[in-house]
Amino acid sequence: MKRLFTNCLMVAAALLVVCSSCTKNPWKEMEVVLARISDPVFADKDYDITDYYNGTDTLYTAAIHAAIKACTENGGGRVIIPTGTWKTGPIRLQSNVNLHLEDGATLLFSDDVNLFPIVHTRWEGIECYNVQPLIYAEDCENIAVTGKGIIDGQASRENWYGPLTRGYMGEDGRFINGRSLLYQWVAAETPVSERHLTKECPARPQSINFMTCKNVLLEDITIHRSPFWDIHPVLCTNITLRRVTMDSHMGNNDGCDPESCTDMLFEDCVFDTGDDCIAIKSGRDADGRRWNIPSSNIIVRNCTMRDGHAGVAIGSEISGGFKNLWVENCNMNSPHLQRIIRVKSNPQRGGTVQNINARNITVGECDLAILGIELRYGRTPEGPFPLDFRDITIENVTSQKSRYVVHVDGTDDAIGVHNITFRNCNIDGVTEPELSHIVGAENVVFKNVTVNGKPYTWEPEAKAK
Repeated sequence: MKRLFTNCLMVAAALLVVCSSCTKNPWKEMEVVLARISDPVFADKDYDITDYYNGTDTLYTAAIHAAIKACTENGGGRVIIPTGTWKTGPIRLQSNVNLHLEDGATLLFSDDVNLFPIVHTRWEGIECYNVQPLIYAEDCENIAVTGKGIIDGQASRENWYGPLTRGYMGEDGRFINGRSLLYQWVAAETPVSERHLTKECPARPQSINFMTCKNVLLEDITIHRSPFWDIHPVLCTNITLRRVTMDSHMGNNDGCDPESCTDMLFEDCVFDTGDDCIAIKSGRDADGRRWNIPSSNIIVRNCTMRDGHAGVAIGSEISGGFKNLWVENCNMNSPHLQRIIRVKSNPQRGGTVQNINARNITVGECDLAILGIELRYGRTPEGPFPLDFRDITIENVTSQKSRYVVHVDGTDDAIGVHNITFRNCNIDGVTEPELSHIVGAENVVFKNVTVNGKPYTWEPEAKAK
């Protein structure tokens, strides 16, 4: 793990250096990043899980792990999940393994917490030990989950969203569960080695969680009924999501949350989620500042966002910072999609965010705004870590309905957002009399923008009169 962690640090530091030839055109810089991202290559060998099944187990967990072990020990290849429904416990991948779900295959994951080992992970930006995610890998290279099958977590209010994680009443009369324990530990800066959740009091596991991995591909799969976030890569480099469908609508069902990751491509994906479709992270509070490894260089193109709190969000666990986002040629449309581009944190959490670019976005409708920025997320207006969000450009966006164009929720006595540019946009159906609500931002510019059929500019002096 030390070797991969060191590699992550070196790569993250190197990739934050912007090519001087690209600084005037961020989309040329995107092409430089895109050229670095490539799919992992696997040996041309298949390992069918049915060849490793003993004929008596009620679950196929042992057969899947036996096939993975044989695959990685023999130079890698594909572990085949054939057409059909295969009941299983949590799965742990190894290097050089492509877990391939054939068309019509479903991995049906058990909700029996006793089957879930305790592993090293992050949960809402907090480093900890928790029950294993449904599909998990740590310190691996060249891994993939592919095929037109379904990953079904079976999450409901009868299991992961109910008794399993409900918790218990503490001596002080407050309810204690996995989440509350994690929040207490990070606030107290408890050593990670002591942050062990238990099977009696777990936090909900992610569907797919890769820790400190390199060369990752997720392609064609559908994720359904996730216990928590659908996909959560942490400290990973060179990651591609292609034609992945994320279909989970319970609480906190983010689609994908890259955390302290660099060089990542989302392509032709579909998001239908109960929370943010994409939410970029880099650690929560003291944990994020201790790691101090930003996420960087994330490309989102040709994707569809149908539901969720935001199309693409940055934060709120962004204490380690973020740099370089490109979103293009996406279609976003839902009355429940609150914001198209969202940035969120607060002065207790901190975070620097730089170089956000979005173009050629078609919006049917969203609830709040095309661009929503929260500088006091969680109703926290004060703290020792000032926010610095800058260089946000939105261009060639068409939208049919929203309450605002831009909604920046800051404070009058602190500027936390610098340099917002809207260019060549046609935004209709804005319903609030105050077309944009902007507090805590400077240098907000609209060029060739029409709102409700009229040319639009925003002047803070005029607004104050």
